[in-house]
Amino acid sequence: MKYNPLGKTGVLVSELCLGTMTFGGKGYWKSIGELPQDAVNDIVKTSVDQGINFIDTANGYSEGLSEIMTGKALASLGINRQQVVLATKLRIRMGAGANQVGLSRLHIADAVEDSLKRLAMTHIDLLYIHGVDPITPIEETMRGLEDVVRAGKVRYIGISNHPAWMTMKANDYAERMGWTKFVALQNYYTIASRDVEREIIPMALSEGMGLMPWSPLAGGFLSGKFTRDKVKAGDSRRDEFDFPPINKAKAYDIIDLMAAMAPQYQATVAQVALAWLLRKPAVTSIIIGAKRQDQLMDNIGATKLQLSDSDLQKLDKISVLTPEYPGWMIERQMMGRYPEPTLD
Repeated sequence: MKYNPLGKTGVLVSELCLGTMTFGGKGYWKSIGELPQDAVNDIVKTSVDQGINFIDTANGYSEGLSEIMTGKALASLGINRQQVVLATKLRIRMGAGANQVGLSRLHIADAVEDSLKRLAMTHIDLLYIHGVDPITPIEETMRGLEDVVRAGKVRYIGISNHPAWMTMKANDYAERMGWTKFVALQNYYTIASRDVEREIIPMALSEGMGLMPWSPLAGGFLSGKFTRDKVKAGDSRRDEFDFPPINKAKAYDIIDLMAAMAPQYQATVAQVALAWLLRKPAVTSIIIGAKRQDQLMDNIGATKLQLSDSDLQKLDKISVLTPEYPGWMIERQMMGRYPEPTLD
């Protein structure tokens, strides 16, 4: 297991991060996973034993139950709090009240207090805002985040599912005010969906921000269970929860290539997909989730898979993004940017 810097913080996190959406399975999240506490304990223990020191949850996962079960697992296993970097999120509705949702200063304060109680902890290492709140100005959100940081309840802040311009606007405002800036990004990124490479990854590289891809197997579509001849295998969350969206025709082409490649590495299709992502610029830690121990160990096995440069190029080519403006114009104009080589 490798450890990478979390942005510019000096904190090191494992190249894989344990996601907890499969914990509990309450309400909306039931189709993703329904792990009971004993199974959660086993998943957490195996992850830590294998070198994972980064755990990701959210207040909205299973309506708060995921946070409760994560906190109980760490406590019951006797895992030193300083041994793991714990991330959670806020933004999703957490009750019927008009203000139990969003990114207002009021809701941030309430949500952090509630998360700490559910986790049975004194602080959150990394707090993400979970998505865009069109009602609340970003300046208000940054003030609310600064409040919880200064109170010692949160160490670092991150941003998830936001466009690059919003992230830059937020960090610019925080810098001008002398407040805490976002150091981490959490975005949907997979070989079957490379949209973040247009704006978000260039921003992350330019600003020195850590990127944590979520759903790296495209909601199980790249797990090896789906092929052109077998659309459903009866053991994937996509059977009931067909999300996140992907171009399935293109994804099948990618799966075909990965399936052809996998045997030479004695690897699975899922491991090839994860190994490709681990090699991409800006990626700090890939968020993986599992309902079973064998799934978890298969994902962890991707850290030992070193794809050849030739195979990486093949995977890049088959999954390449469709050119969009202004990207194609920038690429075209770069052709005349450097002087032609001359012969001495």
